[in-house]
Amino acid sequence: MSPRAKAPWNRRCFLKQALAASAGALALPQWIPASALGLGESVAPSNRITVGMIGVGRQVLAYNLPFFISQPDCEIVALCDVDRWRLEVTEERTASYYGEKKNRCPKIPQCPRHVDFREVLDRQDVDAVMISTPDHWHVPMSVMAVRAGKDVCCEKPLTRSIAEGRLLSDEVAKHQRVFRTDSEFRSLPQFHRAVELVRNGRIGKLHTIRTGVPYGGGRSQASPPYVKMPVPEELNYDLWQGPAPVKPYTQDRVHRVKDYERPGWMNIRDYCDGMILNWTTHLNDIAQWGNHSDRTGPVAVEGHGKFPPPGSLWDVCFEFEFTCTYANGVRLICKTESPYTRFEGEEGWIQANFGGAETLVAEPKSLLGSPIGPNELHFPLLHEKRDFLNAVKTRGQTLADAEVGHRTASLGHLGHIAIQLGRKLAFDPDQERFVGDEEANKRLALPAGRSPWAV
Repeated sequence: MSPRAKAPWNRRCFLKQALAASAGALALPQWIPASALGLGESVAPSNRITVGMIGVGRQVLAYNLPFFISQPDCEIVALCDVDRWRLEVTEERTASYYGEKKNRCPKIPQCPRHVDFREVLDRQDVDAVMISTPDHWHVPMSVMAVRAGKDVCCEKPLTRSIAEGRLLSDEVAKHQRVFRTDSEFRSLPQFHRAVELVRNGRIGKLHTIRTGVPYGGGRSQASPPYVKMPVPEELNYDLWQGPAPVKPYTQDRVHRVKDYERPGWMNIRDYCDGMILNWTTHLNDIAQWGNHSDRTGPVAVEGHGKFPPPGSLWDVCFEFEFTCTYANGVRLICKTESPYTRFEGEEGWIQANFGGAETLVAEPKSLLGSPIGPNELHFPLLHEKRDFLNAVKTRGQTLADAEVGHRTASLGHLGHIAIQLGRKLAFDPDQERFVGDEEANKRLALPAGRSPWAV
């Protein structure tokens, strides 16, 4: 593990650096990676995209790392995690968990390991980063990465607030970096096919979209009690908390010690908003795409939901339904159910399901076989990380860049705010402000102290 020359992690220092950077105090060089050249069956090491993996948890070992390792034009040159046990990951260890449970056993690269993500961003041999951390770190790390001249692939949901999303989108554009929101649903054939059919008018004029998402842990499992515990020796808990409020350590607030099971932080609003952001960003991204509204948003929102009792360690909204209405009259109804996206038009409907025997159903059934003509809209169908690597090479735009990811996440934020306030809200998607409701507008940004970029 390489030593870091800069000062150790310090909240006050981090905030000062972040604010200075946002004021233009960091004059970082803009450079094009050497690896953004050439593509072929056999790629010379000098022409490979070098990637640093920030976060080495369950998602990385099951999905992210295996794909990047498999690509001949990509090389993993750094692994980073605040948990040193995860950094010491080996192929043999992952075989015992992912090999048996998911039949995935990535060959772990022998490359430098880092606890502090800033060390990865400092390295001039890193072209791009894959950010797979808890949600509260997504925007801070992504903004710091693009300012450091790195291209970014970041797990969804991108943001913890609409203000964070606007900052991220603007920073990516300002620094001219390639960005990919790492949601795979645009790469799943049934959702891709549904959108092409809808966008090419096969169901007539679209009027209603319905999306379903799974229930969260708060429904299937009671919130665990807070139990005072010492911080594990291998965990840098201060760095794990980062821009979130300082809270005492307990295992169910972070992740289980020396384990890759689903972590407790996904049920705690200091770090994550639960399923109303986690899974809605999959299905609502398809809804936005099919509605051709993935760079804008709705004009009204209302909803209702259920939360655990006050004082619970796990406190995310675990059951909900909210409705977004767009300027074109289309309504999007999103609720906890099973994962699907359904488009309803004046001449039929089509529904793409995640899982189950029938992944794509429609009425009339005949529209499923409708060919897309050469002069109609066609969207590329490729792996989301392949989309990212291709864009790094061409310096082009990904299929789900920062603006798209921000606008998709915004739907969940809007629904969450309407549920908490208990009333219908009017929204201006151009200004990204509620109309005539300052109480609601205060919730567009995280409370002071939650993030260095809160406004």
